[in-house]
Amino acid sequence: MFDGNDKSFCSEFLEKVVKKLSVISRKIGANFPSTNSRTGKFDPKENNDKLASWTNGFWPGMMWLMYIKTGDEYCRKIAEECEEKLDKAFDIFFGLHHDVGFMWELSALADYKITKNERSRARALHAATILAGRYNPNAGMIRAWDHASSRAIIDCMMNIPLLYWASKETDDPRFGYIADCHVESVMKHFIRGDGSVHHQVVFDPETGEILEKPQGQGAAPGSSWSRGQAWAIYGFALAYLNTGNTDYLDVSKSVAHYFIANIEDGELPLLDFRAPEDKKYFDASAAAIAACGLIELAKAVGELEKKIYENAAMKLLRALYKDFDESEDNLWLLNKCSASWRVPTSIHIPYVFGDYYLLEALMKIDGNDGSFTVHG
Repeated sequence: MFDGNDKSFCSEFLEKVVKKLSVISRKIGANFPSTNSRTGKFDPKENNDKLASWTNGFWPGMMWLMYIKTGDEYCRKIAEECEEKLDKAFDIFFGLHHDVGFMWELSALADYKITKNERSRARALHAATILAGRYNPNAGMIRAWDHASSRAIIDCMMNIPLLYWASKETDDPRFGYIADCHVESVMKHFIRGDGSVHHQVVFDPETGEILEKPQGQGAAPGSSWSRGQAWAIYGFALAYLNTGNTDYLDVSKSVAHYFIANIEDGELPLLDFRAPEDKKYFDASAAAIAACGLIELAKAVGELEKKIYENAAMKLLRALYKDFDESEDNLWLLNKCSASWRVPTSIHIPYVFGDYYLLEALMKIDGNDGSFTVHG
């Protein structure tokens, strides 16, 4: 898997990332860094008072990856302290959402898989129970937020592995049933015939009728938000790895082929593959997430297909290397992550989730799976 030149490039890239993280981990500590959506500025303590934020699992997740790679006990200490602080989000309860998977897969579940900490196992199962409770049987999908209309979003595919893990961990098929129902409904309502993906689907909670497919974070309804494409590549690959259902693998491949067809050598993916040509916005986070999914696809397919996905992953990682911020004065890794087409302050800025998936992708190629969700 991957030739010598690719592995050498990724090894050198990973060394630089680890070197920088070893420094900035001491500056950020056991906090919850994020980028302020109003100012576009990165703040190492931005989410300390917003414990229900969906991004709060990524920094402890990065610290667990650092611990796996380096054995640095300081990184483990940060991860454990962040995990303990997140208990308050459980206590408050209000504000929790479909992204509890992102929050506790990469913190508590990672901890449990690495250290066998039973308290962490309980946290992960608690999060899975909250996620399962958001399932709407009429629509066959997990509701995203509590505000506004009932809707599901493509991002939630990355939370589904928490349910597969919980089902196996407790020998309770209900978690796996809900996961399968959600994946099947996403296949039906989110994936277009050409492999492009809707970001959001609004449904009637009483009847399950699909009411609308709005633009979400893309440029317009019917557009193609690249991070949503990346969530689908990786999410369906994970669903396949947890179930063996080849329909899920086929969807991941279809979305991947659409994504690959829309990226250019040496460039990051566009923020929206169907955006107006006069506004060229990029998204490094979409590249990092897609790279992770493509690496998993390469492991899942036969020998004659592997290079399709390996080559695409390397194309993205080489583009990410150009965006990598080596300065130890800056507390982030990637500069050109983007969130929403409609919010100027969210374009071409750092995002902690982009940094997380860059580290995870490089660790996968380094020989350490790096993902705490792949095998449930």
